[in-house]
Amino acid sequence: MSLCPQQPIPPVPDDTARVARAAFRRGNACLILRDRLGTLFTDADFADLYPRRGQPAYAPWRLALVTLMQFREGLSDQQAADAVRARIDWKYLLALDLADPGFDRSVLCEFRGRLLDNDAVSRLLARILDAAREDGLLKARGRQRTDSTHVLAAIRSLNRLELVAETLRAALNDIAVVAPNWLRLLAPPDWHERYDQRIEERRIPEVGPKRDAYVAQVGADGFRLLDALARSDAPPDAAALPAIGTLRRVWARHFERIEDRQDGSGQDGGARLRPVRGRGPGDRLESPYDTEARFRTKANTTWTGTMVHFTESCDPGAPRLVVHADTVPANVHDALRTAPIHAALAAKNLAPSEHLVDSAYVSADHLISAHTQHGIALVGPGRPDLSWQSHTEGAFTAADFTVNRDRQKARCPEGKESAGWYKDVKRPGQRARVRAQFRAADCRNCASRSRCTRTQTPNQGRVLAILPRDEHDALAAARARGRTAEGRQLYAQRQGIESTMSQAVRAFGLRQTRYRGLAKTGLQHVATAAAINLNRIAAWFGGRPIAPTRVSRFAALAA
Repeated sequence: MSLCPQQPIPPVPDDTARVARAAFRRGNACLILRDRLGTLFTDADFADLYPRRGQPAYAPWRLALVTLMQFREGLSDQQAADAVRARIDWKYLLALDLADPGFDRSVLCEFRGRLLDNDAVSRLLARILDAAREDGLLKARGRQRTDSTHVLAAIRSLNRLELVAETLRAALNDIAVVAPNWLRLLAPPDWHERYDQRIEERRIPEVGPKRDAYVAQVGADGFRLLDALARSDAPPDAAALPAIGTLRRVWARHFERIEDRQDGSGQDGGARLRPVRGRGPGDRLESPYDTEARFRTKANTTWTGTMVHFTESCDPGAPRLVVHADTVPANVHDALRTAPIHAALAAKNLAPSEHLVDSAYVSADHLISAHTQHGIALVGPGRPDLSWQSHTEGAFTAADFTVNRDRQKARCPEGKESAGWYKDVKRPGQRARVRAQFRAADCRNCASRSRCTRTQTPNQGRVLAILPRDEHDALAAARARGRTAEGRQLYAQRQGIESTMSQAVRAFGLRQTRYRGLAKTGLQHVATAAAINLNRIAAWFGGRPIAPTRVSRFAALAA
């Protein structure tokens, strides 16, 4: 497909305008957006995505608008294509004649593919924000807030046995496409009995020797396939399949080989399951069909998929617009996204002066780097002290010690001074922390030992972790501001982002991803953020206030 020489965007046809205004006398979001913001996109915004030669493509500015309207209303590709043909408000927005036949649904999929292949997904949201900025609805150096929510992957949850068997089955299916003759000679008849159907549709042996034998057989089958692909006569197209890479990763984590038999039978050795390694951070795959979906447990919520972080403006006298959508694997902690979100906002020239976040996004290093690198005041409570002393009445916390940085000494509540002062770096790139070491003899004979330390090592006293001076001062200032009435009133505005996340989940289907893979899921989240903005801009121009919280009839009696 090629892009035709750019033509001026046509006005709304007279018949379309007349019918649309007669049908929507009280206004309509599509009509308001077209009248106030125009077409938002132009063909020039996407010209670099198309080759210079080929069959003429459908106007990309229209496809971009259709994509956003599709996510605004939760439509499939077929439903969106039908809406272009049948709905008068969409024809008005797209400047189409009443008899325009529209396009085939596959055009939308092809357009999304172009956005993904050229790393151009962000243009969907960027143009909405530019239009809002041009209209005075959005400004840089304002006030913004960020929150996150979990997103479920479009996969079935698999237990360990189902995962390994389905991974092998997926690999066999992909090889059958690129090298059917080779696989036909390799696969014994019993492989068809085990892997022709999806694993959840089969009757897997119950717990006991039969299930152990089944698991061992699946492991041996996987090793046999990998060994065959490693030989010189294996088809290179099959060995290079992504499904084979997935098979290698899953087998390396879950299986270990049993030595080959030495009885002269010529049969390969077997396999057995490795000990369970848990589902924590790492490269554990949860499904062969979405290798980027990850498992996580957070605040009593367990899911497999991704996390999305939305940042929205919250300046008074302007609509609340989502300015950034950040999609990451589920096992990436919120604290690791504070700096990337600030960098992305700065790249858009939308860095705020105040950024309201919860404690998961705040650390001493974040407070300093946000201010020094981007001039952002990060507003939020620091992460709580998780030491046992902070949760025990009468125990000595770090605040009970007197620290003299010039003398490199720390004094405990009982008057004893530290004997050691050294720097400790836990991770690469992390700033050095100071450790003040107290004498073992002082701690061993101290009457307040039970209130201070629980170390079982007789030759070690209390070790006090001390932040660098600038980090300590930044945290102290943030905590002091949070204790003031003005600081509490400012931070209370952070709660508004929770209503945006709720709207995105309930009205825009954010909780369940449509696609597989992190890149495609990120496209959905960017398009959803842009669709939310379209809704809010149309409501702002239409004078429609934010819906108040509903009051039950019984509660209304008290009023």
